[in-house]
Amino acid sequence: METLNVAVLGGGSWGTTVAALVTRNAPVTLWARNPAVAAEINTAHSNSTYLPGAELPHKLLATTDLGAAVRSADLVVMAIPSQYFRSALVKVSAHIRPGTPLVSLTKGLESGSHLRMSEVVAKELPGHPVGVLTGPNLAREIMDGKAAASVIAMRDERIAQELQGVFGSGLFRVYRNTDVIGCELGGVLKNIIAIAVGMGDGQGAGDNTRAALITRGLAEITRLGVDLGGRAETFAGLAGMGDMIATCTSPQSRNHHVGMELARGQDPQAILGAMVMVAEGVKSAPAVMALAREYGVEMPIAGEVYRVLSGESSASRGFRGLLRVVAGAEHEPG
Repeated sequence: METLNVAVLGGGSWGTTVAALVTRNAPVTLWARNPAVAAEINTAHSNSTYLPGAELPHKLLATTDLGAAVRSADLVVMAIPSQYFRSALVKVSAHIRPGTPLVSLTKGLESGSHLRMSEVVAKELPGHPVGVLTGPNLAREIMDGKAAASVIAMRDERIAQELQGVFGSGLFRVYRNTDVIGCELGGVLKNIIAIAVGMGDGQGAGDNTRAALITRGLAEITRLGVDLGGRAETFAGLAGMGDMIATCTSPQSRNHHVGMELARGQDPQAILGAMVMVAEGVKSAPAVMALAREYGVEMPIAGEVYRVLSGESSASRGFRGLLRVVAGAEHEPG
């Protein structure tokens, strides 16, 4: 296989981690908006803001020049938060070569349009193959050398197969999937369930409660995901159940952390203001509920989280509301 030049856009924890992984297989340039982050990666081979204590490969190069990163790239990897994704793509469009594939690492929906990131790519850069890399991937564990698995989803399986060899190495296993919609939505929707689980954990709920929330949460995100065009089996795999378990149970999870802080009575904006990294579930909740209403999908857990985040309810009232939902047959909503 011919060696590809890879540009990773976004110097946060996951963008930096993926860039470090890819250096094992291809030359990588990491674009970081913050000059101090780029300089630290190049000189100290670390990113203390987002990955404190982690040593980065010496051959990983960073730049603040977006054009320099993109112009020579055979693959562009987008690790940009959803609210900045489109504006970044507009800048990328001035430099990217025709037909260059793009892979999104972003687990969010665009505010207002409710579009997935691959749909934003299709609108801003038509004619470029687009896919997603997703799964139960906590950046800190992967940088520490712990085993993990992910999914590369592309509609063109030939491209997906080639990209497996770019992203996968050693203890980081990468599987293929052609269900871009399902894989992308799994990464988006589980964040909201993780906030609900965090709300429960913050109020002293037990392991049984957590398991029930995860299981029922998976059921409701699968309902919406299938109605939006994803495949049910995708949500039972790494992009759905796998990512859900990691995000709902790990103290490293940003969205779970938000739920815990909500349970302590903290204001959502204050919580986000105190965080270095983005919790996409907070940003995506309004879009997810708008899609649920549009498609007539009942999402009681996501709905309670949305009401807490919007100030209509508190974490304690929202959690009690979930416990009052009438139970029907297991395959039914609620």
